[in-house]
Amino acid sequence: MVVVARRGLVFLALLTIFLGLVAPRASAGGPVTRYEGELEGARYLVLVPENWNGTLMLWSHGMYSLAYPEPDRIALTSQPATESFLLAQGYALAASQYRTVRGWSIEEALTDQTRLHDWFARTVGPPRRTIAAGESVGAITATLLAERNPRRFDGLMAFCGNLAGGAAHWNSSLDLGYALNTLLDARLQLVRITDPAANVGRFVDVVQAATANPGGRARLALANALAEIPGWLDATQPRPSDVADQVFWQGVWDRFYRAGAFGVDRVALEQRAGGNPGWNVGVDYRRILANSGERTLVERAYAEAGLDLGADLDRLAKAPRITPDPAAAVYLARFGLPLGLTPVPVLTMHTVADGTAPAAHERAYAERVGPGDELRQLFVNRAGHCVFTASEEITALRTLERRLDHGRWPSTGPATLNSEAGTLAPELQTIFDIVRETRVTTTPAFTRHSPPPYPRALPF
Repeated sequence: MVVVARRGLVFLALLTIFLGLVAPRASAGGPVTRYEGELEGARYLVLVPENWNGTLMLWSHGMYSLAYPEPDRIALTSQPATESFLLAQGYALAASQYRTVRGWSIEEALTDQTRLHDWFARTVGPPRRTIAAGESVGAITATLLAERNPRRFDGLMAFCGNLAGGAAHWNSSLDLGYALNTLLDARLQLVRITDPAANVGRFVDVVQAATANPGGRARLALANALAEIPGWLDATQPRPSDVADQVFWQGVWDRFYRAGAFGVDRVALEQRAGGNPGWNVGVDYRRILANSGERTLVERAYAEAGLDLGADLDRLAKAPRITPDPAAAVYLARFGLPLGLTPVPVLTMHTVADGTAPAAHERAYAERVGPGDELRQLFVNRAGHCVFTASEEITALRTLERRLDHGRWPSTGPATLNSEAGTLAPELQTIFDIVRETRVTTTPAFTRHSPPPYPRALPF
């Protein structure tokens, strides 16, 4: 059985919220002009190198949990080393922290990022090219910015994005909690939570207890499969083969990446939306399991435990369901649903094992986009949420820029991408090992990958 130190798991939770937060500020090969201040109550940071090449990257940060303090540093890229490299190459970088920094703040983000783009054009000068970019929930923000303001942007880069949309993201945790309530008597409040701290405590306790015995592991594996949460988190190791180890890592994803959906982040979402935007009325959990990339793990876990999977699926089918507040569901669609319009070329990148924004989001987005030549999707053979090397991020940006320069995509085969990324400097070839709390050197890991269908049928 895999064991992780308690201190490491606490750090894992903090890292989720403060991805890149404590890294040193970037430096460039030449002087960089720094602009920072507030626009209509939203803090911003802009860095413009002396050798500005005319390209501006407008960065949208991911969701910061209300369970943790507001971050001080304004992120301009996912990896600090990427920031340093881009400044040295002449890129200008800009980001708003938004008027509402934490929680599902896409509504404010769309306005505040647009204001910052206007400010940049007035103060620094009109960019020759603007690329919208973001990670995690920030990838939704960047995508909506490009879809709704096509004349402002020339290209879009979305890293580890929840691009199936906000309803898909929040409903996946609802499915997880619904299965825990039905199969493990978790007694969680899934919507309209009255005591978020106690609710999160119950969630964590149930998940931890379930990993300790075969029957609990089987039912936890099923609950996680409904949310497409993989049995792999350690980015320095291949996916484990043992059932107990895989369910253990699913539990780590649960406790440190999904707990907010049962606490203050869910409460804040409902306050913002004016009610409950989530539901599972009409959901066929047999169909979800059939679509899930984790189905084989579930079948193995049930076989080891000697439990009847069909009987548990029957229990899920018969338990009481949750209905949404229609106006709240509309709000979440308005501020969280990429339509796949691709008015500009789009490049996305995802790890193959992501328990926060499963790679199935990419397939859902591609199906929404449909046929055409505006979208390219890259995958990295690694576990973790937004766990990329700077070399992989830079190679992705170069790929998008070649599409913008020449009107056609260059080769995006893994061998080509890995070869290009591998030529970059050693300091660009690292990831943060969230299990052992250290930065480690690795190699570029672009791969071919076909994500499973998004498990739950999408409403839009």
